[in-house]
Amino acid sequence: MSDALFDIEVDAIDGERVRLEKYRGKVLLVVNTASRCGLTPQYRGLETLHEDLEGEGLVILGFPCNQFAGQEPEDEEAIGAFCDLEYGVRFPMHRKIEVNGPGTHPLFALLKEAAPGILGSRSVKWNFTKFLVGRDGEVLERFAPKEKPEALVGAIREALAKDA
Repeated sequence: MSDALFDIEVDAIDGERVRLEKYRGKVLLVVNTASRCGLTPQYRGLETLHEDLEGEGLVILGFPCNQFAGQEPEDEEAIGAFCDLEYGVRFPMHRKIEVNGPGTHPLFALLKEAAPGILGSRSVKWNFTKFLVGRDGEVLERFAPKEKPEALVGAIREALAKDA
C-alpha cells in the first residue's frame, strides 16, 4: 500500500499538480481543514509543528474541506490569504477536496481504509482529522479532530526516528 500513496496526485492551493512521490522519505501529517470551525485555531499548532520539525523530515499537508457544516465556503485564494494572515501558515495547503462520500479524494480514500476511526468507522467525522504517514508511505495512525497538534509530537518523533 505504501507505494500507492506516492502515486496519488493532489492540487496545491495555487493549482499546481503535485504527485505525492515528492514526499517519499518524509513523514507526513495529512489534515482536512476549515477556516470557520471551532477547531480552526489548530492551524497555529500545526504551523508550530511545521516550524519545529520540518528540518527533521516532517511535512504537513492541509486539505480544506467544506463537508462539515459548510465551515470552508471560501475559494482557494481566500483560504490561502486567511491561512497566511491569521495563522502564518507556511506548510503546503491544497485545493478544497471531499473527504467522504462518492466524491472522496483518492488520498483520503486510502488514508481512511488504512487507518479506520473508532469502532472501525471509515468516514472522517469532522474538520481537523489528522493522519500520520511514515517515510515509506505506510499510514501509521489517525488522530481525532479535537486532538491538538502539540499532543502528536511523540508519535511524530517516533515516526521521524524510523528509516524509510
